[in-house]
Amino acid sequence: MNLPIKIISTDFDGTIFAEFENPPISPRFVTLIRRLQAQGVKWVINTGRDMSGLMEALARSQVSIQPDALVLVEREIHFHHDSRYVGHDEWNHGCTAAHEELFARIHPDLPRLRKWIADRYDATVYEDDYSPFCLLARHTRDAEAIHNYLDEYCRTVPNLHVVRNDVYARLAHNGYDKGKGLAEIARRWRISREHILVAGDHLNDLPMLTRDHAHSLVTNDNAVEPVKTTIRQQNGFVSQLSHANGVADGIENYLFGKQ
Repeated sequence: MNLPIKIISTDFDGTIFAEFENPPISPRFVTLIRRLQAQGVKWVINTGRDMSGLMEALARSQVSIQPDALVLVEREIHFHHDSRYVGHDEWNHGCTAAHEELFARIHPDLPRLRKWIADRYDATVYEDDYSPFCLLARHTRDAEAIHNYLDEYCRTVPNLHVVRNDVYARLAHNGYDKGKGLAEIARRWRISREHILVAGDHLNDLPMLTRDHAHSLVTNDNAVEPVKTTIRQQNGFVSQLSHANGVADGIENYLFGKQ
């Protein structure tokens, strides 16, 4: 069968992975992806997790399928090859260099940003391997207010943006995000956007949830309202089911429904 969808790019947490459900990834989704992969469809996990965090969660889920490619930390690309994941060196080295240059430029401003937050909110600001400025807010409303403040700062620094998922956020280079990572994978595989489906549930998924990157747009019932609104505005599919069942619902709608 010559399927209209050749790449399925899904976010992980909240989109196909439900931390406190058993199993965390629904059998309906696993069965569907296995069947589609057997017909040549490529599955990409496009996540904010790093490699170890994603592999641990997949192992706990005990799924019998493996993604054909990964976009990790919203920017690094890895392809599945001979039972392991191999980095896209050209892309990943460029990504690292761009972030190092950007972070060197903003380094003098970081104490001021940290102080502004500490004076107003009970939030944790920390550094990790991917950003010198990461945030864990106590409440979503605090995260939204801090996000707005950081957005204002980012407007003064070329190529800087805020990547946020719920109460977590970090500063990053806007030349590398979920959408651009997916576009690079599609370029490598020579697959056009008309044959791509994307699914996500939160703010950090918005860069890939656009007709610029995919013809078929899907979100689930547990998605945040800005994501549902974005999908509806582009005539995408908003499922009434949650997590991976909602994604499976959307995939089946595009393959066998009317959209």
